[in-house]
Amino acid sequence: MKYKAEVVDSILQELINRTAYIGNQIIRTIYFGGGTPSLLSPEEVDKILHTIYSYYTLAETLEITLEANPDDLTPSYLKAIKKTDINRFSIGVQSFFEEDLKYMHRAHHAQEALTCIKNAQDLGFENLTIDLIYGSPTTSHQNWQKNLAIAFDLQVPHLSCYALTVEPKTILENHIKKGKKSPLNNEHTATQFEILLAAIQQQGYEQYEISNFCRDGYYAQHNTNYWTGIHYLGVGPAAHSFNGNSRRWNISHNQKYIDAIKNQTSYWETEELTPSNQYNEYIMTALRTKWGVQIHKLQEWGNAILYDFQKQAVRPIQNGWMILQEDSYVLTPEGKLIADNITSDFFI
Repeated sequence: MKYKAEVVDSILQELINRTAYIGNQIIRTIYFGGGTPSLLSPEEVDKILHTIYSYYTLAETLEITLEANPDDLTPSYLKAIKKTDINRFSIGVQSFFEEDLKYMHRAHHAQEALTCIKNAQDLGFENLTIDLIYGSPTTSHQNWQKNLAIAFDLQVPHLSCYALTVEPKTILENHIKKGKKSPLNNEHTATQFEILLAAIQQQGYEQYEISNFCRDGYYAQHNTNYWTGIHYLGVGPAAHSFNGNSRRWNISHNQKYIDAIKNQTSYWETEELTPSNQYNEYIMTALRTKWGVQIHKLQEWGNAILYDFQKQAVRPIQNGWMILQEDSYVLTPEGKLIADNITSDFFI
C-alpha cells in the first residue's frame, strides 16, 4: 500500500480531531474495514487502537473486527495479530470453489480460505464471520449447498451471504458485455437464496438481517448498530460517518487525504439529512432486519406518516410478503426475495 505509514499517521490525527462528531456516545465496536485493512501491521493496528482508547469513551467489552482476505491471513500474521486486541475476523471467502473465485476475479485460492479459517480457530479466534457469494453462473445449486456445508462443518458462527452483483466499470462487467463470461440469471440467484434459507434454518442459524446469519450469541454487533441507526465515526480515505443529522464521507485519494490532514484543510463532503432522508434511511435498514419497522418509531415522524405506512403495508401483507408482528412490520421469507422493491414503495 503506497503511503501506508503516512495514511496511518493521518488516521491517528483524524481520530484526535473528530472526537466531537458522535458526541458522548460510548464506543462499543471498532471495525477495521474497507480496502484491505489486513495490510496493516500489528504495530499499526495497536497505534490506532491506543489512540481510540485515549480519546474516546469505551464500553467495558469491545467487539474489534479486522476485515481480511484469506491470502493475507498467513500463520505468521495471525500469530502477530493475536498479540493485539483484535477479537473478531471478517474473512472474504466468497466461495470454496476455484471456478467461482476465478469468475469473480478474487486473488486467493479455495485452499487458502479453508486453511486460514482453521489456523485462526487453532489460535483461539472463535468469533469469525465469512462472506459467501451466491448467484454466480459458475455456482451450481449443488456447489452452493457444498459451500454452505463446508462453512457449517468448520463451525463458523456467523455467515454473511450476498447475491453476486455486477458493479459498473469492473472487469466482470466488461467481460460479460464482450461475451467472455456468462451473465447473471435472476431465477438462478433466487433459487440459491431459497437453498440458503432452508440450510441455515436446518443448522440452527438465525437470520437477523436479510444477508446475515448467526448462531446464538454471535450477532455482528458493529453491523447491527448500523442497521438500528446507531451513530458511527469513520476515519481514513473514503471512510463514511453518520451522526443522525448528517452523513460525511472522506476523499478516497490517499495523498490528497494526507495533505489535507497536514494542512488542516477540508477532506470531506457532507450531506445534511432532512426528516424525509432520516425516515427513508430508517425504512431501508429496518426492513432488512428481524426487528422490522417498529410502530413506535414511525410515530416519531407523526401520525400522518404512520397512517401512510400502514396504508402502503396493506398490499405486501395481502401478498404474504410482510406480517405485523406485535409492534413491528417484518418481511416474510417471500418478501425478502423482493425486499428492495417493497422498501422503495414506502419512501417519501
